[in-house]
Amino acid sequence: MSASLSKPSFWVAGDWNGFFGLFTNVLLNVIVLTGLCLGVVHIPGSVVFGRILPALGVALPLGNLFYAYLAYQLAKKSGRTDVTAMPYGPSVPHMFLVVFVIMLPTYLKTHDPIAAWDAGLAWAFIIGIIVTLGAFVGPTVRKYTPRAAMLGALAGISIAFISLRPAFQFFQVPWLGFFSFGIIMISWLSQVRLPFGIPGGLAAVVLGTILAWIGEFSGLAPIMDPAAVSAAFSAFGLHIPMPSGHFLVGLQHIGPLLVTAIPLGIYNFTEGMNNVESASAAGDSYDLRKILLADGIGAMLGSVLGSPFPPAVYIGHPGWKAVGGRIGYSLLTGVVISAVCFFGVTALLLAVVPLVAILPILLYIGLVIGAQAFEATPMRHAPAVILALLPNIANWAQGQVDAALAAAGTNAQAVGFDKLAGEGVIYRGMELFGGGATLAGMILGAIAVFIIDRDFPKAAIYAAIGAVLAFFGFINGTQLAFANSAPVALGYAVLAVTCLAFAKGPLKYSASPPIEAADITPTEAIAE
Repeated sequence: MSASLSKPSFWVAGDWNGFFGLFTNVLLNVIVLTGLCLGVVHIPGSVVFGRILPALGVALPLGNLFYAYLAYQLAKKSGRTDVTAMPYGPSVPHMFLVVFVIMLPTYLKTHDPIAAWDAGLAWAFIIGIIVTLGAFVGPTVRKYTPRAAMLGALAGISIAFISLRPAFQFFQVPWLGFFSFGIIMISWLSQVRLPFGIPGGLAAVVLGTILAWIGEFSGLAPIMDPAAVSAAFSAFGLHIPMPSGHFLVGLQHIGPLLVTAIPLGIYNFTEGMNNVESASAAGDSYDLRKILLADGIGAMLGSVLGSPFPPAVYIGHPGWKAVGGRIGYSLLTGVVISAVCFFGVTALLLAVVPLVAILPILLYIGLVIGAQAFEATPMRHAPAVILALLPNIANWAQGQVDAALAAAGTNAQAVGFDKLAGEGVIYRGMELFGGGATLAGMILGAIAVFIIDRDFPKAAIYAAIGAVLAFFGFINGTQLAFANSAPVALGYAVLAVTCLAFAKGPLKYSASPPIEAADITPTEAIAE
């Protein structure tokens, strides 16, 4: 039979395996993002269940439907029956980033959860635009930006804004936190198969929930609220998503959002490219541009409807293909998740499931993102990874200092920078180093990579770019403004000239390090 006459099936027996695996994954992410909105940003439940989740319930199935269509077309064109659709769901890295990097700082500054929600919507809309543009410029950006710089900056976010807070929170209930974290590490880090093939994340949440309620009813460790379960039923009902102008309100303060949205949008479409390449290696070659356009449009649509959580193509296509998933598994996941979002089921799940049973999943994700920066880059670039992550550590530390001072009824300016420095808190330097942390980390990481590789002209180019960005406050500054951080800009310019001196002067080196030095570790270099 010719390829044109083949009739691919939308559902096969193996789709059940793919569905239960992907559905569990996406459902856990929906529960987590709901808990983050309610517990971290303190967004009212009426907004979370009436606006955010229904908007997500529209964006997700539309993406799944489009991916199923692409799989159907590929199966029809190739005449194959083993084509697997790309998985789709809320972007996991951005799920945490929009909460801890965009919405939480806005909430702490304004004490207005609606303003924080507005900022998140605007940020998600910008991400959608960048991902859409990435469908056309992504390969070029990826070609000229060192991987260590991009992943290092992301590692800084994962360590500071994703890993630390969940670690602090689950240590408040360590008996349950360590139990769930132990299951996560055993199942996901050591890849031990649990009894009956139960997914590790599901086991950690379900068993953690059972233990939490045993502790509640026995009186030995009461951490649950039975009354909240009854109250959760009030969230049941049909919630229809409606477009609004809330994202336009957030766009009025677009400057600070661009500083994080640009590099993270770049990361998003870079990750999408990697996932498409992974699917191609497994035998299913999809059009990268169509995949990224779906991600970008999904993010913008969700933002207009009220969701600050951009959806994205997921990793794991080869895994779902291996268990028999084809076209229907991804489509059914979107439909069922949509029903969960529309009918307010997540309120009951949040009341029943203790947050401390979920927090280890966040900690694990932060660890994996941080580890990836080292695992996916050459060993000699490890110092560049560290340099790229440091600005986010500084930004996080500044936030902790600001919050502590605010709790005491004061701020850094009132206390005085000199007085803080006398106590070991170099506030002004921390403020500048952490300004525009993600983009600053990428610039510093790229400079370090090219210096390590002795490609001094490219290091000079990135230093010059850093000078321009700092001059206008995009990086290492306090706000976007002309000459906002002129001294730092001058420092980058001096570094650019220094690199050019080594590239053009008597100390000129080859464009790449000697072969025998390519894999030398930083500690070995110091020892020599």
